[in-house]
Amino acid sequence: MADRKLLLIGSVAAVAVLAAGGIFLAQSQGGDAFAQCRQSTVAGGMDSFGTEFTLTNQYGERVTDQQVFDKPSILYFGYTFCPDVCPLDSARNAEAAAILADRGLDAQTVFVTVDPARDTPDVVKDFVSVFPGDMIGLTGSDEEIAAINKGWRNYYKLNNEEDDEYYLVDHMTNSYLVMPGNQTVEFFSRDVSPEQMADRVGCFIDAAG
Repeated sequence: MADRKLLLIGSVAAVAVLAAGGIFLAQSQGGDAFAQCRQSTVAGGMDSFGTEFTLTNQYGERVTDQQVFDKPSILYFGYTFCPDVCPLDSARNAEAAAILADRGLDAQTVFVTVDPARDTPDVVKDFVSVFPGDMIGLTGSDEEIAAINKGWRNYYKLNNEEDDEYYLVDHMTNSYLVMPGNQTVEFFSRDVSPEQMADRVGCFIDAAG
């Protein structure tokens, strides 16, 4: 009887230790459901990225962030006159989304221009139509584009002081994973391959349930 009582006490103690460990782990991860998926760290955390917006898509329709980010989205800031970087990055993002589709996971790609003066809805439409997967293209006024870039902490600078037609634009080249509800959870540098991006995005989609 005494042995049975000791066994029962030991079992209760073991359960308590496991529960405490689970609480500690949850607290150490800040209750982050995506903790096992994250590979990027930034000052202020990923929650510091993003903003509400209303922009114009490639069909001339005014759309909000909630309408755009209705599924996991790979977000990129660039411009259509970009000679090489933007097309290559956009193609990589589209390929990652295609890999995810082959795995039965639904994700989309979103392209936001940093050059609204030249990138009208029709121009953006021609650009995004080159890539598979129904890429969403967004443009807007100078103020709207400045605001969304500020929200995602994206630097850009138009070099149009001497030529207002064939100028280039300096800009950052990160892509961001935005979950439904406009929650930015990860970013990807240019050296991430389509397969690596698909693996990492897939982790977040699976974690979201």
